[in-house]
Amino acid sequence: MTARDPASIRAKLDHPVVDGDGHIVESLPLVVDTIRRVAGADVADRFTASSPAYASRGAPLLASHRHRPGPGNPISPWWALPTKALDRATGLLPRLLHERLDEIGIDFTVLYSSVGLACIGHADDRVRRGACRAINTYLAEMLDGLGDRMTAAAVVPTHTPDEAIAELDHAVGALGFKAVMLNSLVARPLPERGEGAQWLDVLALDSAYDYDPVWQRCVDLGVAVTVHSSSQGLGLRASPSRYMFNHIGNFAASSDAFAKAIFFGGVGHRFPGLRFAFLECGVAWGVQLLCDLIDRWQKRGGTNIRRLDPRQLDLAQWDELLVRYGGERFADEAVRRATSGQSDNPPDDLDDFRACGVGSPVEIAALFDRFTFGCEADDATIAWAFADRVNPLGKTLQPMLGSDIGHWDVPDVRDVLPEAYELVEHERLSREQFRAFVCDNAIRLHGGMNPRFFDGTRVEAYARQVLARST
Repeated sequence: MTARDPASIRAKLDHPVVDGDGHIVESLPLVVDTIRRVAGADVADRFTASSPAYASRGAPLLASHRHRPGPGNPISPWWALPTKALDRATGLLPRLLHERLDEIGIDFTVLYSSVGLACIGHADDRVRRGACRAINTYLAEMLDGLGDRMTAAAVVPTHTPDEAIAELDHAVGALGFKAVMLNSLVARPLPERGEGAQWLDVLALDSAYDYDPVWQRCVDLGVAVTVHSSSQGLGLRASPSRYMFNHIGNFAASSDAFAKAIFFGGVGHRFPGLRFAFLECGVAWGVQLLCDLIDRWQKRGGTNIRRLDPRQLDLAQWDELLVRYGGERFADEAVRRATSGQSDNPPDDLDDFRACGVGSPVEIAALFDRFTFGCEADDATIAWAFADRVNPLGKTLQPMLGSDIGHWDVPDVRDVLPEAYELVEHERLSREQFRAFVCDNAIRLHGGMNPRFFDGTRVEAYARQVLARST
């Protein structure tokens, strides 16, 4: 067990520590006031009671909420914040976090919104757009003057490409954001199937809209596509009684769907300069996805699919085998033909990989050079990203430290760096791999889109060295 002292860990390092996925926990009453100022009183009033995750049983300015367990009514997060007053305030107040970063052992942090997760996918168009605009205003005001050690990611709604582009332009152009968080999962209604029926649009494949203009705007603005969409309450994560049942794996599930959409929809191929990050989801699913994509391409990609055409079947041998081993059950030729034709129901286009722009496993693996995976400090599976003796083609993936400061996952902010360093002490990561995890991968993610991302920060000189080596 490592000493629980960030300073002792820092003394062993010859590189900075960059928190690629920190958090700010906004004051909901102040957010509502900002919505009222930015989007109007009616939007603010409609937003106030729209998220039971931020309700309270006793706070006068917050709505009360009593969950009624039952099928189709998934329980929302509760008691999701730390109870140490200093740490809870640290997640709330960027100036306090700024003051404590040396104590925590972090040189620079990218902060992601908490309340923004309740805004970014809101079904009401005016509430969603107004609340996201207000959250971004709130973040810009709260972090003003602190850019040497931290920056925030703007929240960008994506129900339509137009609304996404409008908020990207405002956040980056008017408010000066350098990082953005897009909603990667839009629940769309299916009224023809009955009240409440919906389907999930993952934007990059089989979408209701063409999102290529959004990806292009991210390239133009120099911002990575980072996603943090929750799948709690959806599908098999809809327990009405257990928050943890719904929570475990929820960010990984939505990230996995979006990453597959990026690949199969050809977004990675059409936008070779665009980088992506999947936050608070770990990297284990990314390793599995890489293995699965390569395996399936070798079996079904390109011309490989032709080997599975039932017309390749030797019908004479088939008949002989079924009669010999199946007996009277297969004496009827019509039965044998029907059985040989099972699953002979192909679509017009046989190649599921047709938009990917890949012709080999090497080209599949290359896309993962632009994927970054946010991992919390206590995640033991981070080592899987570096398992080059196991991973296809000796590939290593790019995990990135995400402190998750401000949430229940981190009961003591001073434990983040020591917990991460246990990966070295337990010989799961080398020092170079640890450097990539807690520093270099976050720099490549954002600096790869905007070489000036870290200008004026404590890590500027080091970031320039990393980016120079990457070109």
